Amino acid sequence: MSILLNANHTIVDFTKNSKLHSWSIVNDVVMGGKSTSTIEINEEGNAVFKGAVSLENNGGFSSLRYRFEKLDISNFSKIKIRLKGDGKKYQFRIKPSRFNQYSYVGYFQTSGEWQTIELKLTDLTPVFRGRKLDMPNFYGTELEEVGFLIGNKKQEKFQLILDAIILE
Repeated sequence: MSILLNANHTIVDFTKNSKLHSWSIVNDVVMGGKSTSTIEINEEGNAVFKGAVSLENNGGFSSLRYRFEKLDISNFSKIKIRLKGDGKKYQFRIKPSRFNQYSYVGYFQTSGEWQTIELKLTDLTPVFRGRKLDMPNFYGTELEEVGFLIGNKKQEKFQLILDAIILE
């Protein structure tokens, strides 16, 4: 069963009182890599996902995911993310079911300033372990997980400040 939504729906809107227990860090250590990352709430009430991507031991990514009760998103066509990046490229990832091995991915470039990233759901492509799958783009009506990943094939420090994620 999923929750039916109408109008805009805020998946998350961070505040100073936000709890992070439903957010999980998944770094390349799951395959022997050495990348590190953390998530915390800053003094302004935003979530800060930061760390260092390492290429040691065939690593090269850090990611963050948020799982929630399944949502019926059939009335929505895009997702908006209010964030402040560090000038680096990131992936926004969704899963219609937390049990899917693959994610649907949209890529975005950060500017170093506050910005609103807007991604059409049907533009998100299926990806598994960094490889695009021979499947259609996202066409689903349910959503159970969102996340971010940095993996630019280079060793680098990163910081992504998150304010809100909204379905429209």
